[in-house]
Amino acid sequence: MKKFLVLCRAAVSAREQMTQVAPEQARAGVALWASWMDKNGGAVTDIGAPLDSGKKIVAGSVADSDTTITGFSIVQSETLTGATKLLHDHPHFHTSGGSIEVLEFLPSPGI
Repeated sequence: MKKFLVLCRAAVSAREQMTQVAPEQARAGVALWASWMDKNGGAVTDIGAPLDSGKKIVAGSVADSDTTITGFSIVQSETLTGATKLLHDHPHFHTSGGSIEVLEFLPSPGI
């Protein structure tokens, strides 16, 4: 079974999204995640977490990150196609302008 990193992207940071959501919207969001986990739980190896803004390091120089990554999960599947099928109803798509990238973990050479 292969592992895949699921990166959630949005125009608004996860921190900003969480501060703007009403309690009933937060409960509805949790219900969406619970439903997705129930449906795909065996394939989800790490539900992940929301991510805050960070820093970017380039050749030793540190700057504010300009990333739009707002969260991650890790899933397993035999193929990339199978992994993407797990995500067609992912709760992140309820985020305005939300998108998802799926990347396969490759074995590290020499390890």
